[in-house]
Amino acid sequence: MNNQSFFTYILACADGTFYTGWTTDVEKRVAIHNRGKGAKYTRTRLPVKLLGSWRFQNKSEAMKFEAWVKTLPRPAKEALLKKPAREPLPASAPVLPLQLPRL
Repeated sequence: MNNQSFFTYILACADGTFYTGWTTDVEKRVAIHNRGKGAKYTRTRLPVKLLGSWRFQNKSEAMKFEAWVKTLPRPAKEALLKKPAREPLPASAPVLPLQLPRL
């Protein structure tokens, strides 16, 4: 049995843009981004700040959710980040996370 969790996360970049990715360790991944060793997109937009993350049972679900979030316009991403932990996601979400972000 695999006890590993997978996460989709949204970062705020120094230039005000958002970056969405997936990982197995959110804190470690944010630190990697801030060392300039993360995604090419974030390397020129440092520092980054974690805005929210969602936990999934498997990599496929985290990646599907990441892809879905990336299709959303910025106002929809902002609304998603403001949702209370137990509030349902839009019906268009491909999978449901085990947890919503707590801000």
